[in-house]
Amino acid sequence: MSDCIEYNCGKDFFLFSFVLPCGVIIFPVVYIINDILAEVYGYEKARRVILLGFFMNLVAVICFTVTIWLPAPEFFTNSEAYAIVLGSTWRLLTAGFIAYIVGSLVNAKVMVYLKKVDEKKLFVRCIVSTFFGEGMDAMIYITIAFFGTMPTEALIAMIFVQAIVKTVYEIIVYPLTRYVIGRVKALPEN
Repeated sequence: MSDCIEYNCGKDFFLFSFVLPCGVIIFPVVYIINDILAEVYGYEKARRVILLGFFMNLVAVICFTVTIWLPAPEFFTNSEAYAIVLGSTWRLLTAGFIAYIVGSLVNAKVMVYLKKVDEKKLFVRCIVSTFFGEGMDAMIYITIAFFGTMPTEALIAMIFVQAIVKTVYEIIVYPLTRYVIGRVKALPEN
């Protein structure tokens, strides 16, 4: 625990013998939403939403940072816990921002490109675009966030396993992704 506080590395968990950041639980949802946006509205609109997400994340980080810096009243005894939970180091934030932008844009670009190649294979588009987007995301985030804090072999394993776990997640929820894409395409303004 003290190493985690020292590095401010957030929460990790074990998947069999591999260590993964807890972000692998929720972050694939972002790629599923990106798949839906790219499939239904195209790359340019998906790119705008990705950039808006980046900007909103930046605003949240600035708000958290200012909140942590402000002096708390004496009766507020959770200042340290608040800082641990919401006060990610700038290294982690930088890693997350770069990984989010690159991974999301790669995901959207591959999704749209594959649609031009074969519009009938939605499953292939969703999975392949996620594999490339999540692969880039994992490689960038884990390298920037954890390089020098763990053995290189563990870093490489973490990158590989994270990309695979997120892609398998996409495969499992693909029926929901397909359903949402179909519903959004059926809306009158599409």
